Amino acid sequence: MAEIRLTRVEQGQTNIRNVPIAVTPDGFWCCPSPVVFQKTLKSQNPLNKPKSSSPPPKTTVQKKPIPLTEKKPMTTPIRSPVISDEQRTFTPDNPGISAPIVLERAQRPKVEHVPRKVAIEFGEPGTSDMKVILLGKQGFCVKLSVHKKVLLDHSSFFTDKLSEQESGLSCLEIDDCEDIEIYVETVGLMYCKEMRQRLIKQSVSRVLRILKVARLLGFNSCIQSCLEYLEAVPWVGEEEEEKVVSSVLQLQGEGIEITPVLKRISSDVSNPPNDTIPHIVNIVLKSNEERGRREMKSIVLKLLRENNSLPSHAGSADICNETVYTSCRSCLDSLLSLFKRAAEPEFSDKPTDTKEPVVKQIALEADNLSWLLEILADRQAADEFALMWASQQDLATLHSKLPIVSRFHVSCITARLFVGIGKGELLPVKDTRQLLLQTWLQPLINDYSWLQHGCRSFDLKVVEEGIGRTILTLPLEDQQSILIAWLSSFLKAGDNCPNLQRAFEVWWRRTFIRPYADVQGDVLQSDSSMTSKQ
Repeated sequence: MAEIRLTRVEQGQTNIRNVPIAVTPDGFWCCPSPVVFQKTLKSQNPLNKPKSSSPPPKTTVQKKPIPLTEKKPMTTPIRSPVISDEQRTFTPDNPGISAPIVLERAQRPKVEHVPRKVAIEFGEPGTSDMKVILLGKQGFCVKLSVHKKVLLDHSSFFTDKLSEQESGLSCLEIDDCEDIEIYVETVGLMYCKEMRQRLIKQSVSRVLRILKVARLLGFNSCIQSCLEYLEAVPWVGEEEEEKVVSSVLQLQGEGIEITPVLKRISSDVSNPPNDTIPHIVNIVLKSNEERGRREMKSIVLKLLRENNSLPSHAGSADICNETVYTSCRSCLDSLLSLFKRAAEPEFSDKPTDTKEPVVKQIALEADNLSWLLEILADRQAADEFALMWASQQDLATLHSKLPIVSRFHVSCITARLFVGIGKGELLPVKDTRQLLLQTWLQPLINDYSWLQHGCRSFDLKVVEEGIGRTILTLPLEDQQSILIAWLSSFLKAGDNCPNLQRAFEVWWRRTFIRPYADVQGDVLQSDSSMTSKQ
C-alpha cells in the first residue's frame, strides 16, 4: 500500500510547493530531479479525492503562473495528511512502496536559499529499520526510509559501510551525491523483482546514469539488467554509441561480463580478413543497378578515406592496392573488348536493342575505372595506373572510330589523371607523363565539347589547369611541341578546345625571355666536366 503524505517538520509559516512524485499503474515511482524541486509549478488538479472524515485543505487557485522571483510569501496553515481511497488500496508487484514526502522550509528572506528536504519510504509503511540520507548540491537533501536487509542483499557498498559501523546503526549519511534523482531510483530498484521490465521504457542516457550509480553501490543485479538492456536496445548516433562503450568499458576488471554488449562494435577476430574490402569492391563493380551503384561507390570511397587516416591501416594498404589494380586490369580488358566490338563496321547498322547494351557497358567500365582511380589517388598509389592508362595505344586508336556519345566517358579518366598530376596527387615519371600526353591529349580534345555539356561532374577550369601543369612538367622542347599543336587546335575549335593560355604564357617566358639561360649553361658545363673526370 502506497501513501503520499505532506507533513510539517517545523512550526511557523512556510511557502507551499507542489512536489511531483509520479506513480505508474504498475506501482513504479519516479523521483523528480533536484531542479524540479526548486521550481514553482503550476497548480494541478489533485490526484486524490479527500475522505469525508478529513476536512479539505485550503488551496489557492492561480489563473496565471507567476515567476518565482515575483511571488510573495503566502501564509497557509498545513493541515493533516490527505490520503485517497485509490492510494490506500494500491498494491504493486512487490511489497508496498510508501513515499511520504516532507518539505522542510525555514523562513528566510530569499526563497532560493531555503534548503529542500524530501523524505521517501520504501516497502510497507512503518516497517523500515534504517535511514539513508542523501546530500546533494545547493543544500538539497533526500531522506530514504529503507530496510537494512534489502540493502545488505543487493549492495556491496552498503554491506561494507554497515560492517564498518556499529551493528545497531540506524542512519547512514552519504555526502556529495551528484545525481540524487538516479540514486533514489536505483535504491528503489532493489525492491523490484523484474528490474529488466522497469528499464524497458527508459532512454539509453538514463540507463547509463543508473548503471553508473549501480556500479558505485555494487548493485550487481542492476548492473546486469542494465547491460542486458544496452545489448538489446539500438544506439542512435555516434555520440550515444561512444557514451555506451565508454560506460561499459569502465566495468572491465570487475568480474562483470561485458562482452555481449561490446560484440556490437568488435569482433572476436583481432584483424578482419584481408579479402573483406576487396570483396566489397568487387560487388560494387559488378552491380548493374545505376542508382545503388552510384550511392555505394560514394559511401565506400568515403569510408576508405577514413581508413587511410588510421595509422593501423598501413599494413593492409598494400594488399588492398594489389586487389584494386587487379580490378583495374580486368576493367581495362573488358573496355578494350567492348571498344573493338563497337568499332566494327557492321556494328552501326545493328538495331538499337543490340547496340544499347554495349554502349551502357562501356560507360559502366569507364565509370568503374574512374572510381578505382579515385581510390588509388587517395592512397597515393596511382602512379602505376597512369602508366597502365598511358600504355593503352590500342584503346586510343579505337577511340576515334566510335561515336562521341559512346566514348566520351573514357576521356573523363584522362582528365582525372591530368588533374591528379597537376595537383601533385600522383607523381609518375617523365616518360609516363610524356606518353600520357602523346596518347590521350588529342582524344580528350576531340571529346571536349561533349564533356562540357554532357558530363555534370566535369570541371572545366580544374581540368584545363591540370593539363597545363602536366605539360609544364616536361622538358622545354616537349612543352613547345605539345603547345604548338594545341595552338592549332585552339584556333580552329575555340571554346570546344581546352584553354591552355596560361601554360602557353609560361612556356613563352621560359623560351624567349630566358631568365634561366645563364644558370642552365653553367649547370650543363658543370655536368660535362664531371662526366669527363669520371
